[in-house]
Amino acid sequence: MILTGDELARQVDRERIVISPFDPARCTTNSYDLALGRRVLVYTDDVLDPRRPAAHEVREIPEEGLELAPGEFVLAETAETIGSDHYVPLIHAKSGTARMGLFVHVTADLIDIGFMGQSTLQLYATLPVRIRPGMLIAQVTFWQPVGAIRLYDGKYQLADGPQPSRTYLDHQVAGRA
Repeated sequence: MILTGDELARQVDRERIVISPFDPARCTTNSYDLALGRRVLVYTDDVLDPRRPAAHEVREIPEEGLELAPGEFVLAETAETIGSDHYVPLIHAKSGTARMGLFVHVTADLIDIGFMGQSTLQLYATLPVRIRPGMLIAQVTFWQPVGAIRLYDGKYQLADGPQPSRTYLDHQVAGRA
């Protein structure tokens, strides 16, 4: 069951959902509009290996924006800290953003219940597009879980800024599978 925008705002007031900063005007019919933060992460390795940490740089998006060329991929941060111990957040692109040829959060839209932090957006340009800090870029919905809740306590908890892949940690835990 998805929360409506009005219910989402009530749950923020009840502190069962965290969205910070929160602007009630950004609640839509059944989601909350998320803004792009100031930082992007760019991988600097030629080939990414899931068994090793990836070399990367974190850069500030200039006020005039950052132009992404077709085929360019960066990781970006949401301006907001989000999370909930009671609901499951899902992140989706805003339709206007998608219509500019920008894929947002393409393959990892599910946020674990109990996660708290800035979300990392996977941005992939299909057309030349300029991104700017503060632009409304995505939306988050909140879903009611069914069954026993086990809160997330993983490798991205309390994320501050765009986070690189930490898949190599999974291989360490699995005994170098």
